[in-house]
Amino acid sequence: MVREQQQQHQKSDIMNHPRGLIVGNYCHDVLFRNEDIVAESLGGAASFISNVLDGLSISCNYVSKVGKDFAYSVSQPPIISQSSMTTLFHAHFLSERDSKGHRDRVLRRIQACDPIFPSDLPVSSHFDFGMAVGVGGEILPETLERMLDICNVVFVDIQALIRVFDPVDGTVNLVGLKESGFFHLLSRIGFLKASAEEAPYVDLEEARKYCYVVITNGKKGCTLYRKDEELQISPFPAVQIDPTGAGDSFLGGFVAGLNLGLAVEDATILGNFFGSLTVGYLGLPKFDPVLLQIVKDEVERSHNLGIGCCERTDDQKLMKSPGHERFHVALRAAKEMSMYPVQEGKWDMQSSPPRASENGIHQLYPWNGHQKSLLKSDHDGPLQSIERKP
Repeated sequence: MVREQQQQHQKSDIMNHPRGLIVGNYCHDVLFRNEDIVAESLGGAASFISNVLDGLSISCNYVSKVGKDFAYSVSQPPIISQSSMTTLFHAHFLSERDSKGHRDRVLRRIQACDPIFPSDLPVSSHFDFGMAVGVGGEILPETLERMLDICNVVFVDIQALIRVFDPVDGTVNLVGLKESGFFHLLSRIGFLKASAEEAPYVDLEEARKYCYVVITNGKKGCTLYRKDEELQISPFPAVQIDPTGAGDSFLGGFVAGLNLGLAVEDATILGNFFGSLTVGYLGLPKFDPVLLQIVKDEVERSHNLGIGCCERTDDQKLMKSPGHERFHVALRAAKEMSMYPVQEGKWDMQSSPPRASENGIHQLYPWNGHQKSLLKSDHDGPLQSIERKP
């Protein structure tokens, strides 16, 4: 009875009090296929992360900056800059390598909003966790240092630290963590997340001495590193339409799992789950509320079988909990159900993840009065876009 009361109190805390601090600018994303615009969408890691955390009822404070041109409705109002425009990215999806050797996607920052300064963060608050999730160079070393001072544990997406931008066309490039200006803060970071593409720019052997490092690798799942240990976490099947935001959704799911009492190893399952949902959408996904409720129920069932983040000792070995595989199987089943709303008869087709086209037939959806499709066999499925406010 006492344990049940404690769990209910914890749930009430999550619902009513901001436990986390999310720092990173909202953006406007324009997606191109073969130089044709296929979608415009609210972007930025903060938008994808809030999409997950809000869906799982985890209340947070968000510190983001936008320009006066910002035309989206978001649950956490950003800081309006009077001197710059909203950060704008162009993502070009390619069938072949370009002149610089890039393949699949070339990302360019077209305009950048003001950086986030330490003075922009809450003055008198202290948070259970913080997330440094900049995408356009908006997080400064002194801002991250301030986050480390006011948060019990800080999760950092490496893209916030190592991205640099071509001064001519804004193409996103990467530099080593040691050259980024943030390396001296590594020993204070709790969790560091990087994609397989970004991993070579992280001194993995050094980083894993101080913190957990999670390397995501798309359809191969992710790998969790800590000191001299590593653990591979299985992926979820997915039909990729757009990889944009998948890593952000992963991090949102991972952090949500930890805050809902999952073991670190099980929280990575939740991260993989939300990453696999996100690639099935073009732009910011709309998660089915029924699916989200199933996820909450499964997290609750798994909570009692693992060791939560706050209960874990520093010398605890990386290992899968007794309910690890059951949790993965349950989420996979829930995802597969959500992909077949007609057969199940209880899913909202318009808000469920899109199905792959059957028999290789591409469906066409209108965009700005024109019919467009992703003319690529491994990106079958309907286009989704986020409507801007008039």
